[in-house]
Amino acid sequence: MEDLPPRKTLPRLDESLLTHLPPFSRLEKRQIRTILDQATSRRYLPGVAVFEEGHEAERFYMLLDGYVRVVRITPTGEQVTALHIPAGQLLGIAKAIGRDTYPATAMTATESIVISWPTRLWDTFVAEYDGFATETYKTLGHRVGEMNTRIVELATQQVEQRVANALLRLINQTGRKVEGGIEIDFPITRQDLSELTATTLHTVSRLLSGWEKRGLVESKRKRIKVCDPHALVVLSQG
Repeated sequence: MEDLPPRKTLPRLDESLLTHLPPFSRLEKRQIRTILDQATSRRYLPGVAVFEEGHEAERFYMLLDGYVRVVRITPTGEQVTALHIPAGQLLGIAKAIGRDTYPATAMTATESIVISWPTRLWDTFVAEYDGFATETYKTLGHRVGEMNTRIVELATQQVEQRVANALLRLINQTGRKVEGGIEIDFPITRQDLSELTATTLHTVSRLLSGWEKRGLVESKRKRIKVCDPHALVVLSQG
């Protein structure tokens, strides 16, 4: 993997890759073939920008495999992780919110496979492909809902509650069962967690260390495992 370029164009993809994904699940095989024939597919190494905040939204994307962090840059130049997007979702859909530039940067959290199309095809997809628009706006609604939930948490909850809620969301969205608990299925650092919860790295480190001693979580090598989800639910409720 070390000798791969940051992004590598992939060969022709099979229709089966899209048939189970909500934006395309109502379509016939021939329609999906047409869609794929207009797409560019790439494999990205971890930590690579798929697109960047403020750049012209020339393409929109579907994450086929891997995880992506949605990152915003504050006026003072600080990087803040706003969301994590799992495989099977559209991203870079600036057109859906009436923008011609990307509102955030998408950074790969793991090695990822992404397909994309020119933004000029967006209106065609919406008009011609049953379910594309409905599922796209449903996804957008979920993301707005998650952001609103986080805003409420920032305004009303203590830090311990916010961190517990962030971990619960991540294991619900991306968790995989492992021995002794549920692990977040991509590398995540304590710094990432501090950005998600608008607190300091020191505070997150102190909380996780305390929870580890109590057997609630395990945290090492950019991996976080929740050993006692119920205990975190109790903490999240204050």
